[in-house]
Amino acid sequence: MPSVRLDTARPQFHSISKAAKCDSSPHLSHYMQLPRNCLIIKEISRTSFATPLRANLNESIKTSIRFDSLRIQSDSAYHVRTISCYTCKVMLSINNVSMRFGPRVLFEDVTTTFMCGRRYAITGPNGAGKSTLMKILTGELEPTKGSITRPKRFGVLRQDQFAFDAFRVIDTVIMGNGTLWKALDERDALYAKPHDDLTDADGMRLGELEGVVGEEGGYSAEADAGILLDGLGIESAFHERKMGELQGGQKVRVLLAQALFGNPTALLLDEPTNNLDLDSVHWLQKYLTDYEGVLIVISHDRHFLNSVCTHTADIDYETVIMYVGGYDDMVVAKTQIRSRIESENAQREKKIAQLNEFIARFSAGTRSAQATSRKKEVERLQTSELARSNIQRPYIKFEMKRNSGRHPLEIKSVEKSYDTLKVIPRFTASVTRGEKIALMGRNGTGKTTMLKSLIRNATGFIDDSDKQFPIDGGKVIWGHEVTVGYFAQDHTDSITRDNTTSIDWLWQFDPSANQQELRGLMGQMLFSGDEALKPTRALSGGESARLIFCRLMLQKPNFLVLDEPTNHLDLESINALNISLQRYDGTVLLVTHDHDVIDEVATRIWHFHAGKIDDFKGPYEEFVAYAQEKAS
Repeated sequence: MPSVRLDTARPQFHSISKAAKCDSSPHLSHYMQLPRNCLIIKEISRTSFATPLRANLNESIKTSIRFDSLRIQSDSAYHVRTISCYTCKVMLSINNVSMRFGPRVLFEDVTTTFMCGRRYAITGPNGAGKSTLMKILTGELEPTKGSITRPKRFGVLRQDQFAFDAFRVIDTVIMGNGTLWKALDERDALYAKPHDDLTDADGMRLGELEGVVGEEGGYSAEADAGILLDGLGIESAFHERKMGELQGGQKVRVLLAQALFGNPTALLLDEPTNNLDLDSVHWLQKYLTDYEGVLIVISHDRHFLNSVCTHTADIDYETVIMYVGGYDDMVVAKTQIRSRIESENAQREKKIAQLNEFIARFSAGTRSAQATSRKKEVERLQTSELARSNIQRPYIKFEMKRNSGRHPLEIKSVEKSYDTLKVIPRFTASVTRGEKIALMGRNGTGKTTMLKSLIRNATGFIDDSDKQFPIDGGKVIWGHEVTVGYFAQDHTDSITRDNTTSIDWLWQFDPSANQQELRGLMGQMLFSGDEALKPTRALSGGESARLIFCRLMLQKPNFLVLDEPTNHLDLESINALNISLQRYDGTVLLVTHDHDVIDEVATRIWHFHAGKIDDFKGPYEEFVAYAQEKAS
């Protein structure tokens, strides 16, 4: 049985050499780090490492994961100990599950378990089947074959945060218990009938429904839901309001209360960080870290996954492979396993070439017996055919045609209100060339309004519609040789939706560019072959975002204004954007709720809160320390 690690609080990592002694097997190379306060279930029986290489990467990876169990000597500094495997209770399992859509295979013959006390990330690029697997786990979708074992009660947080906008907040929470809500709904419909219209059958049915309501705790449901909402920071004044009146962060808390209603033993969350500001993401992160049941989550926020998850179920190679650790741990393990297999293949191919040379020279001579022996060895040494990974990594590189002046932007007493609500309160700032400024704050505090107020008279590549945005006062002065490239939050409006092909839409921004240059840019952003001819009306949100990045790379501005550029991007694309912004020599104004992007890119923070804007000249880490000191 393989070793299992249970993280108790997702602490800082330390070198494994400080904590334990490992054997020298090369198979252990991807387990390079071990956190404090983790529990190790040691291997009961050990299997020989001298295992023939499987015929494909799926089996090779599974073999590596099975055999590469951590063999750790007890070390009191890290509280490593052997515990019984029975303390880990299986809460949810999938058995021999396959999922196909026509000829397309998402995953084949998958068997895995999800244990109580662990927090699992489901990862893979857009289109790999993450949401499909989640729907199979929740029972919304039947697999092509296989079976699912589920707990009696489990909570689900779905991707659509706007599905309950017409319902009261308190009712939305109670809907988390589907059996109870259905019974309450049917009961209320029967009670709404005129008394004279009630039949004996209706009376019998009401008795049955009252029994269901009683068994499911329906008579205290509103009180229980109210307590849950209060605990999640939704004040009682909001309980009777419609969901449509709430902000994004509040909606997620209500929907999380819905998922938790009825004390579920499993929690399944599909993109819980979508439409959340950074403060709400941090709150959710802390809440889920303390959750004691089994958690399964899909997210494109790398920092969130690394902070919350103890295990990663990665969809790749037409299967689901379980790794110990968060997203970064999975990437390291996956890369090193494949590199090891490729290295072993190279060594085998070299050996095979030497043997074939011997066979060719001596097969007909006196050493034919030795040649026959070599032939058998060649058959034994056949290399594995590596399956192709479905992960595709875009390459983003922002360049400039020319530098701007030293002071590309001056903001003098800019103000903007919506009716009586003042959003920008006479803001003044000077931006120096090369600064990368992150605009932070809760949703609705004015970050997008600020960007629109600044670009309305910008020089460069700004659409006419963006130049019509009015402000109430102040001046925005763009400096010498500034060319601005803009990525709008609702970027789908930036692309004309018709039968124009994607490559023709891109060509209009630089008619001097040839087809080879345009296809090269689109290839970098994963538009390969005929995908460059896809009509713009058929582009998904992620494809639209990637096409706009192609436009920005083609235009080569020296000042980037990016409003939520990570929306609709998968983890690989977000990582590529992060790296490209770090390397960009121009100036950046950036709105994002991605923790890692802010932490690794920003050199200055504009923090929107309480009707004012704090201008902090320093990176995010220093800003957090400053804010904590100020709060204390």
